[in-house]
Amino acid sequence: MAELPAWPVSHFAQSNPEGPGQDDVPALLRRVAETIESLGPVDVRDICFHNGFDPGGDPYLHMVVYYVRKEDTADEPA
Repeated sequence: MAELPAWPVSHFAQSNPEGPGQDDVPALLRRVAETIESLGPVDVRDICFHNGFDPGGDPYLHMVVYYVRKEDTADEPA
């Protein structure tokens, strides 16, 4: 079996601030989009959406974004 090349993948997790509105999906999507834009040129590889409950039983949402910087993708196969 051929060995797969290794590429460095970075990630970040983001949620809304704790308290009222922490379950606001549109606000979370905007926050994540702003963070991705602030990274500069990146290729997003995956975005995972997670929901659950905080210790007080209130809905809690967060997203994890996996990305590589554009300069890191030059050696990838086409």
